[in-house]
Amino acid sequence: MAQIDTSKVSRWDQHGREHVVRVRRTGVQRTIRCSTCGWRRGTQFLPWLKAEEHLAEAHQATVDPTSAA
Repeated sequence: MAQIDTSKVSRWDQHGREHVVRVRRTGVQRTIRCSTCGWRRGTQFLPWLKAEEHLAEAHQATVDPTSAA
């Protein structure tokens, strides 16, 4: 049976809205999916970087809620 793991990348836009891209791993394949717009992409390498790029380009969401102010 394949192991399935999920994680998420979340960023806020300039209006204070949170945008989330979930990263799902099944074996070596990873699927990234945006909860805001439904955008989806399969990838094997750097899924979190691609998720951050999508959030910045498509939603102008660049504020990391986990970083210290």
